[in-house]
Amino acid sequence: MKPQRYLLAALFAATLLPGSQAFAQAKKDDYPNRPVRMIVPFAPGGASDTVGRIIQPAMNELLKQLVVVDNRGGAAGNIGVEVAVRATPDGYTFLLGNIGTMAINPNYYTKFPYRPLKDLIPITQVVDVPGSFVVHPSLPAKNVKELITHMKANPGKLNYGAAAPSSANTLEMLAFLHATGTNAVQVPYKGGAGPAMVGLLGNEVQMMFVTFSSSVSFAKQGRVRMLGVIAPERNPALPEIPTMREQGLDLTVGSWQGLFVPKGTPQAVVNRLYKVGTEMMRDPQVVKRLGDAGVTIVTSKSPADFVAFVKKETERFGKVIKDANIRTE
Repeated sequence: MKPQRYLLAALFAATLLPGSQAFAQAKKDDYPNRPVRMIVPFAPGGASDTVGRIIQPAMNELLKQLVVVDNRGGAAGNIGVEVAVRATPDGYTFLLGNIGTMAINPNYYTKFPYRPLKDLIPITQVVDVPGSFVVHPSLPAKNVKELITHMKANPGKLNYGAAAPSSANTLEMLAFLHATGTNAVQVPYKGGAGPAMVGLLGNEVQMMFVTFSSSVSFAKQGRVRMLGVIAPERNPALPEIPTMREQGLDLTVGSWQGLFVPKGTPQAVVNRLYKVGTEMMRDPQVVKRLGDAGVTIVTSKSPADFVAFVKKETERFGKVIKDANIRTE
């Protein structure tokens, strides 16, 4: 090639390079430019699915793209989380993780396929779903103290509903039995908010821990009796029900949930999702619908703040499992 041609080729490349970079930058700044997937690692109908579908319309509006809820239930939420971990880290897949998948399962399962704080990037907490301690109304106990007295007088005669062995509700019951020196028969179900609650309504089991949003309507109808709320403060939906801490048991944190993306997701995308994640929790419709369900809105001060929270929760449940002598798998 003649020198003039080399020069022309170089000049032509120089004129294309800034344009190519600008195009790539435009594509990056245009995020998202197609639908985004929200993985809910549980079946439809539970607390996670409820929260996901309440926040979905606000996310659609803020991202200006369709957010598709993808329920990937199974293995106590591990299947859905693994799908998120293996997803392309481009911001088009994020996970609605919760206390069980992020803080409990890593302690419970000895051969765990992933580590939340290494394989995922925590973005922000979005809610804390308070827990509740409910019993069948046929029991004479009107509060936790009376229930403990009744259980000690009738050792091993009460049944309790339990979902996955590593679920927060199951661990809370085991911790309760350990702390109070009582015992009861575990009846396993394939879900807490659905099948186990049906078992309680039918008196197959006489007590269980379950999310507040799953029990509040039944408590108001008198079909179950709520003895305590797992939250720092009483819930406005049933302000007459005392917290578990008020009754001498240090149970304050319910089933929190938050947003996570695969490791390697660009920081600009993380920042965008953090902004969207916190803004959507101020949307009037989101606030109203979550409030009606008895769910507390909680957002993190920053992604780093959420990282610290998840780490603390992981350590807390590691201690609960160890102190209660719970056999891990």
